[in-house]
Amino acid sequence: MRISVTEAKSQLTELVRRAEAGDEIILTRHGQAAVRLVPVTKVRLDANARKKLLESVRTAGAAKASAGPGAGKSQDFLYDENGLPR
Repeated sequence: MRISVTEAKSQLTELVRRAEAGDEIILTRHGQAAVRLVPVTKVRLDANARKKLLESVRTAGAAKASAGPGAGKSQDFLYDENGLPR
């Protein structure tokens, strides 16, 4: 189904319901396709997959935290060797 954004404003609830049911909803702007409404799919992870995902996020966070200068040295480039602004 193709419908203009202007028309869709008054029918949004119905359009969302239809997209959730599997209908393809294309919103158009000036007669050209702009966006497609699609339902969000839920991802189910078992306990092991969830644990692996959390561990990878923790590892990535730790790597970012240790990269680059520490907070105490992060603005050293603003000052010369005598501690005066450049």
